Amino acid sequence: MCYVLPGALPSAHPPLSFLNRRRAKVLAMKVALSALLSWTLFMACAAGVVAAAEPILAPGGKPELLSETGAGEGPAWHPELGLLTSGDGHVMRRDLQGKQSIYREQAGTNGLLFDRQGRLVMCEPVRRRVSRLEPNGQVTVLTDNYRGKRYNQPNDLTIDSKNRIYFSDPCYGDRSHLELLDDQGKQVEGVYRIDPDGSVTRIITHEVDRPNGLVVTPDDRFLFVADNNNDTVGGARKLFRFLLKPDGTVDFASQKLIHDWKQTRGPDGMKLDSLGRLYVAGGLNRQNPPYETQDQPTAGVYVFSPEGELLQFIPIPRDETTNCAFGGPDLKTLYVTAGGSLWKIPLAVAGRPVWPPLK
Repeated sequence: MCYVLPGALPSAHPPLSFLNRRRAKVLAMKVALSALLSWTLFMACAAGVVAAAEPILAPGGKPELLSETGAGEGPAWHPELGLLTSGDGHVMRRDLQGKQSIYREQAGTNGLLFDRQGRLVMCEPVRRRVSRLEPNGQVTVLTDNYRGKRYNQPNDLTIDSKNRIYFSDPCYGDRSHLELLDDQGKQVEGVYRIDPDGSVTRIITHEVDRPNGLVVTPDDRFLFVADNNNDTVGGARKLFRFLLKPDGTVDFASQKLIHDWKQTRGPDGMKLDSLGRLYVAGGLNRQNPPYETQDQPTAGVYVFSPEGELLQFIPIPRDETTNCAFGGPDLKTLYVTAGGSLWKIPLAVAGRPVWPPLK
């Protein structure tokens, strides 16, 4: 529900002859401020934004550009290494002093995430697999095929409380190499689960159009999935929520639409804060007709309540806003990747990554 502030549009005021000049000036300022606040509330309600019970940004917080290059995707925070991102074909490192270097050359990665042992788990769309970087520097391939067929382009991942890894497997661009088909011969862009014993299960086949970012809530109750079929007329640009069963499969009847980006680029990577709020990278500033035809810039981070209400939109002046991760010593910095550039946003509340744990 939206409210207009009392007194925003007063019907009458005492004649100025009854007020001294100072009082008249103060009254005029109050009226103007009240009207401005009412208009701001009205516009926020019209955009579907509701007020957050707890602040999202730190006082005076706003996006700050850290680097113009090296941050196409990822990102993942390590308290000793700093921030790792996927960029320019490599895994890039931004250390605690802000120095950027190549951490793993020609890695061909997209989504990155540290597991509960502090090991880097990587989606590798170039090699069409999901792997893990061990402490000794060796790479363990967790899965590179499903029932003998190679994956499309493993894109992003999340880990639940039982250390089961969920990853999305869309295909962007050339589709001639796709091997995964359903029983009717239709190409599959699915979501898969890797169990600790190494077994792999497909948990979503065609329930979303083109899965991208995803995250499991800390209680393993919900799985959020970004359905991001950009560069396609009429393609999905939606965020869905599913109930997750104890065995790690999805209750398809529970599928709920959280947000639809409609004419603009859809949702991408996402993360949760310690209050259960969802931070989703998405949108597009420039038009990309005939596919994305929004009439105003929409690129940035969209913050949703645990119930799925849009609380705040934080614009990022770069295309495309692809992913985000919490970091910093108190996990109150949101790092955002956008078109190869890296941004940071100071927040009021800490994030809740799988690792490092929130202190």
